[in-house]
Amino acid sequence: MAEPQPAPDPLKDTVVPEVPPIMVGGYGSSGGYKFSEDEVDAVIKQWEDLLTDLTKDRVHAQNIADVKPPADEVASHTFINQGANPSGKSLLDEHNKMVKYTQNFITALTAAKNKITVNEQENRDRLAQQDKGGF
Repeated sequence: MAEPQPAPDPLKDTVVPEVPPIMVGGYGSSGGYKFSEDEVDAVIKQWEDLLTDLTKDRVHAQNIADVKPPADEVASHTFINQGANPSGKSLLDEHNKMVKYTQNFITALTAAKNKITVNEQENRDRLAQQDKGGF
């Protein structure tokens, strides 16, 4: 029996702006955000809470993007095809961008806190996800 394949990542091709430089204590790049070592955990928690809220909102945006016509007639199909679906897809696209940017920001904050590069932090996160049985 074949191993189940993970679901495709809906955020894979989502393009978002780069996260500004982040400095924690004396580690990281200057010219962006600077946090003390005492406050960085609270900042990460705030961003994680935001990510939780955005992820919930993204489910609602997906439902709006996938709305079906109430009846099989011209007016309903016109409303869905020319109004509701394009608007819903735009809403979903914006939520995907917010989720991805927030994920990137959390990764950058965590990397600066751990005094490692973002790439090293992404590798750590990937390995941790594999250890949990997912990918």
